[in-house]
Parts: sequence; structure tokens; C-alpha cells
Amino acid sequence: MSFSSDLLTPMLAVHPEASELLGDGVLGFITNSVLVALCVLGLVFLFSKKATTNMTLVPHKAQNLFEFLVEFLYNRVESIVGPKQVKLAFPLLGTLFIYILVSNWFGLIPGVGTIGFGPSTGALSVTSSDHAFHPILRPPTADLNATLALAVSAFLVWFVLTIKEVGVWGFIVHTFGPKGGLKGFMGLVVGAVFLFVGVIEIVSIVLRPMTLSVRLYGNIFAGESVLHTLGGLLDKAGQPWSMIGSVLIPFPFYFMELLVGLLQAIVFTLLCSVYIQLSTTHDDHGHEEGDHH
Repeated sequence: MSFSSDLLTPMLAVHPEASELLGDGVLGFITNSVLVALCVLGLVFLFSKKATTNMTLVPHKAQNLFEFLVEFLYNRVESIVGPKQVKLAFPLLGTLFIYILVSNWFGLIPGVGTIGFGPSTGALSVTSSDHAFHPILRPPTADLNATLALAVSAFLVWFVLTIKEVGVWGFIVHTFGPKGGLKGFMGLVVGAVFLFVGVIEIVSIVLRPMTLSVRLYGNIFAGESVLHTLGGLLDKAGQPWSMIGSVLIPFPFYFMELLVGLLQAIVFTLLCSVYIQLSTTHDDHGHEEGDHH
């Protein structure tokens, strides 16, 4: 069964790979997602600088919003990782949440992800031979390179905090060591079971950066493609219906994408917090049993 290019175009929607803006030269690393990532970083830095400059006991609006956001995130992370680990983990986790949230919502600004090269992209598009649409500006979290980099950064911090808290041997015992204090034959059986469980745990740990990055990328890229496809449903109807349809049809879904962008930032941050909590929590059960004896 074959499909025509007209049927494939709305299915492909936005191209899954970031597009180079400056060719293959020295600046070839600057893609449409990198450009938006720099804009997001600039906005976050400018706002944080404005909020933390000339701070007063009676906070101004920027300071008040910034303090509320930091305090809210700090309390949520502390409730998961504990008061000791939060001091080490919060700088990265708080930054990840703010960056991911701003990146997700930045993609909903008119023109970001909607103006570019490709067929059936509305009045502001430029014709291209490709079936998929190449936007000039693209949300960083809709690029797998960016989400993978965020996940790897979180994984490295998890590894450092874990080794610092429990040590290499402590991590091995925590992962593979048998629990319950059973002796004899049952102790050997339980030990074999926990050894197998430990191998599964190691596999899951190795896969965490991929699952974190793919989950974030998939949701944001899917939303970008849906909005683009809905905005182009009336492209062949001519003006002014094409322009009206590109605004009115996807408009209700923008509110859904606002919620999705917030939820994905929360999920990414909370999962990283849970991973840190699971590996830095000491198993004191055995010590308690020893004290009772």
C-alpha cells in the first residue's frame, strides 16, 4: 500500500531533526534549536539579574516572583531528596525546571516553529523540496540533542551525589546486597534474587538519560507537530480563510500545550529528584536490628 506525498506531508509535519542555519562551516553547530536555546538562556539570565539586583525587604514584582518560584521549587525538591541533599541538588534541579519550562512555553510564541521552509506552511512559508517543514526557530526541547544533554547533566549530578553520600562500595551493596538478614539456604536464594534485581537496576540506571530525554522530546515535538498540522488545515482554501484557520483552529490547543509544557518540566525535575533520593538513602534497617539485639 503506497501513500502519495500529499498524504505524507501532514503526517510528517515538522522535520524531526534540527536545521543548520549557517551552513557546514565553523558555525555549523548553530541550528534553529540552538538559536532559541540562546534566547531562552538570555531571558532567564536577564530576569534573574533584574530580580536579584537591588533586593529589598519589601520585594518588588520581579524579586517577589523570583523568590516565590525558588522557594516553591526548593520546598518540593527538599520534600523528596531531604534537607541534606537538597543543598547540593537544588542548583541543578531548579535550573533544569526553569529552563525546560521557559523552553517549552517559548515554542508557543507566534512564529516559533511556524515560520520556515516547507510545503503547506501558510502565507509566511518559503517553498522547499522536502516533504517535512523546517522552522527557522524551534524550541530546544523539541530537539533530541538538547533533551539528551539535559538528561546526561542530571545523570552526572546523580552519580556524583550518590558516590559522595554512600561511596562506591555502599552503592554496590545497596544495589546488589540481599535484604532481610536471612541465613542458610534461604539466604542464598534471596541473595541470588537480589543479585538479579541489582542487574536489572543497573540496566534501568543506564537507560535513565535516554528515557528522560525521549519523554520530554516526544511530548514537545508531538505538540509542535500537532499545532503546525492544525494551523495548515485550510492552507488550500485560499485567503483569507487560510490566515483565519491558521489562528483559530489551533488556538484551543495552545492552552493544552501550556499545561503539557508545565507538566513535562515538573515530571523531568521530580524524576531526577526521585532518582537522587533512591540512591542516597541509607539502608538503616540492618543497623536498627543490630541495636535491638
